[in-house]
Amino acid sequence: MELSARTQLIFATTAGFLILSAWLIETYTQSPFYVLFYILAFIVGGYAKAVEGIQGSIEEKQLNVELLMMLAAIGSAAIGYWGEGAVLILIFAYSGALESYTLQKSDKEIKSLISLQPEEAWLISGEKEYRVNASSLEPGNLIKVKPGERIPADGVVQRGKSNVNESALTGESFAKEIGPSSEVLAGTLNQSGLLEISVTKHMKDSVFQRMIDLVNRAQSEAPPVQRKIEEFEAKYVLFVLLAAALTVLVPGSTGIWSYSESLYRACVLLVVASPCALVASTMPALLASLSNAAKQGILFKSGVFMEKLNMVNVIAFDKTGTLTEGNPSVTAVKYVHPSIKEEILIPIIYTIEKNSTHPLAKAILNKLEPDFKDNEKEIISYEDIPGLGVKAEAAGIQWKIGSRELTGINDKRESKLIEDLMKHNEVTGQTVVYVTADDELAAYFLIGDTVRDETIDAIEALKQKQILTLMLTGDSKRGAEMIGRLAKVDEVGYSCMPEDKVNTVKRWKERQAVVAMIGDGVNDAPALAVADVGVAMGMGSDAAIETADIILVKNDLSKLLYAMRLSERLSNIVKQNIVFSVGVILFLLFANYFQVLTLPYGVIGHEGSTIIVILNGLRLLKG
Repeated sequence: MELSARTQLIFATTAGFLILSAWLIETYTQSPFYVLFYILAFIVGGYAKAVEGIQGSIEEKQLNVELLMMLAAIGSAAIGYWGEGAVLILIFAYSGALESYTLQKSDKEIKSLISLQPEEAWLISGEKEYRVNASSLEPGNLIKVKPGERIPADGVVQRGKSNVNESALTGESFAKEIGPSSEVLAGTLNQSGLLEISVTKHMKDSVFQRMIDLVNRAQSEAPPVQRKIEEFEAKYVLFVLLAAALTVLVPGSTGIWSYSESLYRACVLLVVASPCALVASTMPALLASLSNAAKQGILFKSGVFMEKLNMVNVIAFDKTGTLTEGNPSVTAVKYVHPSIKEEILIPIIYTIEKNSTHPLAKAILNKLEPDFKDNEKEIISYEDIPGLGVKAEAAGIQWKIGSRELTGINDKRESKLIEDLMKHNEVTGQTVVYVTADDELAAYFLIGDTVRDETIDAIEALKQKQILTLMLTGDSKRGAEMIGRLAKVDEVGYSCMPEDKVNTVKRWKERQAVVAMIGDGVNDAPALAVADVGVAMGMGSDAAIETADIILVKNDLSKLLYAMRLSERLSNIVKQNIVFSVGVILFLLFANYFQVLTLPYGVIGHEGSTIIVILNGLRLLKG
């Protein structure tokens, strides 16, 4: 049974009072009862670590550092050093309480996330509302979420507007405006308006629950450096026991030391050579970094990838939705009709495009909406021509909105402009949408996928780290190269099928590179799987999430940089801890064999180094 940090602290403090009582009785009276208080201190203070050591040895069929400490304490008492042995137990108990606090602190961060998931929800059925268990919600259910309540399930807003705080999932402190058709996530906070939401996923399949599952899974898996330390621990403990036996036999039998002194030095050896600090060099730091990452919306499937991310020297990016917004938007618009003014063109174009479901039409609507004055024009006729655009009649004029082929622009006045637009289209890869009024050019829109605001800064930061950046996309050469130039990536791969992305990743791995692949779509999943580190953006497709090693809940490349900095800090802190703990062990060993180290100081040096290592790892809880 594992005791809580608080219980261990109570036991340790009680042992401290017992030791103080024993010392007072021993110092100021002639009563032999002081030994009883020391024995009680041994039992109370050493209980937690003794149980942990015995259970660990039985389960793993090998010796561990807890048993070394118990042997050292018992050995000290056996040769009459009750006080030193009790102090060893006391400091070891406090150290164990601190280590448990570290683990429970990390666990507390996860529990605080879990607590954000509402247990109940308001289910709307007809004209009535029922309070139901959130876990019973089914896709298609309609629920009501009041201001100040957390959203109980992933879904789509059917009615109402509000501001939603997603900081629990994304680490983003600013609220997000939502309205009808907006997607919402379980665990997020509805700050202002009343919402009616159609549930799209069971609670167990929600983004929030998957986030919790991933963090728990990551914390249960030790990284390679920790596994190596644990493998080393078992052999090292046997070596220490052998060294302790030789310390008793050789100096004692040769007359260098008395047997009493030899036994004392062996007890000190058991303490100072114990690799407690070395064993604690990695896991507290790893758990702290995983908790830190989770609070920022960065989910690691295993601690292995937290360690490996710092080794990456080549990063391949998918384009759409990763480096770019993933939605077409108008980059420029020009109204050129000689007699129809802009304020007349805008409502007519808006009204016509409102009838279209084409993504480019949506981009035009988004561009015109701020200038639209709610004065829609009457449409006499409307025809959608697949692949080309639309035709319509409004205000007594025949309108065409779409490609050059549809609009048939070819007169001399416009030929130079059209030629320039075609060149622009070829250079930038953007789409030109033409608008004609009675076959005369009235306006044109330049539409393209825009690079994310944070992309250029992220790529520049990666280059400063000497990391090669690649962009792999299924787009044509001109469009891909245009985005590549804007994003400032080192190399561009275009017209890539999923297997092409896989082959590119494999080629770089064959060159001994450590490759990360970042994407969000089904077509990215194979490359994510073969990369050394696969990163899924924004809880994208199920295939991408399933195969990725790291998930960025928010579509934000700055989170990737945060994760890489955290990985680098983890690597540095683990190295610091290992060098420090080994250095302390060597120093204390030399001091012991030169007979200048007493058992209490050995205990303080050993346990102090363990506490310092744990506290150093806890720094990773902070950004």
